[in-house]
Amino acid sequence: MNKIPETAKFETNHASLMTHHHSFETERLLIRPTSENDAAFILELLNTPKWIKFIGDRNVNTISDAQNYIKNKMLPQLRQRGYSNYTLIRKNDQQKIGTCGLYHREGLDGIDIGFALLPQYEKKGYAFEAAAKIKEAAFDVFGIHRLLAITTKDNFASQKLLEKLSLQCTETITLPNDSEELLLYKIEK
Repeated sequence: MNKIPETAKFETNHASLMTHHHSFETERLLIRPTSENDAAFILELLNTPKWIKFIGDRNVNTISDAQNYIKNKMLPQLRQRGYSNYTLIRKNDQQKIGTCGLYHREGLDGIDIGFALLPQYEKKGYAFEAAAKIKEAAFDVFGIHRLLAITTKDNFASQKLLEKLSLQCTETITLPNDSEELLLYKIEK
């Protein structure tokens, strides 16, 4: 298993303190923490039909909404835990193609791994490539011993990818303030 270089860092300026956060790299992708500079991309991703169907409408309808979503939903966890949402950037053309990340979610007893791609980049192996690297980082860099994943019963592509990552479906759950039954996947190091 390839070790992630400790020199791969992402810097953010918060409260006048420079904080270092890990970025990662695969054969085809740069994987770096999402920042407010990614607002236009996040706006596009969060409004794709599959995002809305399988993850849910986040009411992000403008660049300003996307900046606020990043600022209020993604960056606090990055500052608190050192990991959060990562933007996937294709190396060959610097195109932002999707996200992958580690999430602390209410109602889950553990850290959730999640991923999403713009439709034109699906079925090319990018989601697996990114998720495998983030899974490796969860265990080897962030010291997480158990990863979870949730998906809807009809999101067969996500189920297949989670199984390819060696996560096992263990039960169905319902998250707080939601009535939809979700499949819960787990893996322990």
